[in-house]
Formats: sequence, C-alpha cells, structure tokens
Amino acid sequence: MNSRRNSTGGLLLTACIISFVCFFGSYMRIPIVPLFATSLGADTVQVGMINGAFMLMAGALSIPSGLISDRLGRRLPLQGGMILLAGSSFLLYWCSSPLQMAVIYLLFGVGLSAFSPTLMSYVADVTPPEMLGQAYGWYTMALYGGMTLGPAAGGFLGTALGLRPVFLVAGGLVFIMFFVALFFLPTHPAHDRDGLASPAIMPLLKSLMSNRPLVACLVATLGGCFGFGMFVTFMPLYIRSQGMTTGAVGFVFATQALANALSRLPAGRLYDRVKNRSLLVTGGLAVFALALAAFGLCHSVVSLMAAAAVMGVSMGVAFTVICALIADVVPREMRGLAMGCYNTSVYAGMMLCSVGMGMVIKGEGFRAGFFLSGAVGMIVLLLFRFLYRQPASVISCIRS
Repeated sequence: MNSRRNSTGGLLLTACIISFVCFFGSYMRIPIVPLFATSLGADTVQVGMINGAFMLMAGALSIPSGLISDRLGRRLPLQGGMILLAGSSFLLYWCSSPLQMAVIYLLFGVGLSAFSPTLMSYVADVTPPEMLGQAYGWYTMALYGGMTLGPAAGGFLGTALGLRPVFLVAGGLVFIMFFVALFFLPTHPAHDRDGLASPAIMPLLKSLMSNRPLVACLVATLGGCFGFGMFVTFMPLYIRSQGMTTGAVGFVFATQALANALSRLPAGRLYDRVKNRSLLVTGGLAVFALALAAFGLCHSVVSLMAAAAVMGVSMGVAFTVICALIADVVPREMRGLAMGCYNTSVYAGMMLCSVGMGMVIKGEGFRAGFFLSGAVGMIVLLLFRFLYRQPASVISCIRS
C-alpha cells in the first residue's frame, strides 16, 4: 500500500510540474497578445477573434484528442501537444500582422486540445478513488496556478523586456517540459489497461450525455469559463483604458492567481469529506458571478485586486470540485473522452466570450461587458442546480 501511494505521489508530482510550467509558459502570452495585436493595428473585435481562434481549435479537438488518449495511451497526444505549444509561441515572435497571429493561434489551440485532457486523464489513472479530491486539488492548483501566474509574469516581463521577447521565454519553458515528460512519465499509467472494445465516438458521447452529473458539470464549466474568458481576454485592455500601466495587469493577474491557487487544496479536501459536493460548485459559481460583475465598478488597482482575489477563491473551489466530480462519475475507460468534453467546454466558453463580448465592449463599454458576464454566470448556476443529480447507486456502481 505504501509503495503504491509513493508511486502515485511521484507520478502526480511530475504531472503537476509539467502542467504548471506548460500552462505558465502558454498563458504568459495571454496579456501580451492583446497588447501586441493592438500594436499591429488590431481593434477589440479583432483581438477577440485572435483569442477565439485558439479557443475554437482547442474546443473542437479536445473531444477527439481525449478519445485518442483512451485508445492509444496518454504519451503520444501529450508530447505532440507540447511540441505545438512551444512551436506556436516561437512563431508569434516573428508575427507582423493580426492575421498571422490568428493563424498561429490555431496551432496553439491544436496543441492545447492534445495536451490538456490527456494529462488530466492521466492524473485520474494513477490516483486511487478515495484520493481523487486531493489529487485534483494539487493538479488543478498547478494548472490554474500556471494559467493565472503566467499572465502575471507575462505582464511584468512585457514591461521589463518588451512584448516580443515574452514569446521566446514562453516557448522555451514548454519545450523544457517536453523532455521532462519524455524521461519521467512512464509510457503507460500505473493501473493496468483494460482490453476494451472501441465503439465509435458518437455512441460514446451519447452515453456520456445521459450522465446528468456530468452534463451539469459541463454546463457549469462552459458558463464559468465564459466569465474567465472575459477576465483573461479583456482585463488587460480594461486596465489600460483606466490609464494604468502594463505592470498593473501583472498585479491584478497575480492576485487572482494566488487566491486561486491557495483555495485549491482546501477545496480538494472538502471534496473527499463532503457528501453533497454540488453545494461546493453552487457556492463557487455564485461568488464568481458577483466578483465578475464587480469588476465593472472598479477604477483603481487596489479595487481590481480585491475583486480578483474573490474571483480567484471562487474559481478554486468550483473548478477543483468539477474536475474531481467528472473523474468520479464516469467509467475509467471513458475518462479521456470525458476530460475532452470538459476541455471543450472550457474553450467553448472562453471562445464565446472573446468573440461575443468584444462586440459588446466596442458598442457599450467594459462595464456593460462585466455586468453581462456576471449575469451569464448566475443563469448558468441555475442550470447547474436544475441538471445536477447524484443517485448514490450510480456513483457506487461506477466506483466499483
């Protein structure tokens, strides 16, 4: 038992390091891309379309990528995705037009679609069921820590070095992690692979969509990431519109990242101990929606940091629980596909925000954009409560 726990701990630590560094490097570009695009002549609509390009590809390909990882193993899509993440970052350094940026961001999306659901499934593969909450507490802390500390570091580096060099730093970090995965993650996870038939993707998806807890989690993810897309895509431009510096972007993103990261482990422990886990998602989504709307009333770095801290805590609770719930309520042989659906929901929500809210902001201003995003969050909360069901017999059957 102790040797199994030690093996699980070592693999989980390696996965967390890879996740953190890869998302840190990839998301260093998030606050830089809008500023870099505007320096090349893009407006807010075009900035939204550029971000929407990678979210479209990441969302569209996450489901087939997850299915591939179920059938062929985790290593191939994981390492292929990392090569695309690093390569797209290097290519951005040479961009000279918004159109070129949009094309390269398509490659970024392909890379994320292969990398993210595969590594998330790997975590569930190597973790005993009774430790899923804690495992996803650690893993999602690493993932979202990278996603939110990365933009903070990108903002600081963009101020210190200029915009273009950030792309080289980001690509280099991801490329290093390719070799970490190559040498330190085994070809197959610790659990034995089952000799299962491989039905077509549509019957599998139909089977998953009959799982009400899973569908509720995907709806919550879609709506939550609509709001998160508002934050990562347009917050840099909102801060700039208030007359603040690029360094202020770093402070706001860093505050959200720290609060997000610190709430992950407590949320994971609560998941393992609380019977009705849906209440954790409900509370997290409610606070998230209120914090998002509050950004529209903030006009100083301090107030923005305060709202970002509340937003970070709410995200940490809601999304840690959602990830663990998804791994818990689907059979092991379908985890890759389920995590692909999760990642599709993530990027579909962010893409819808990037494309749609750019038009709202252009016509009505940033305040209307934040208020509307908060309202969407509340509607999604109601949908989650309506959809969620957790019959004890279903969960116990899946675990057995």
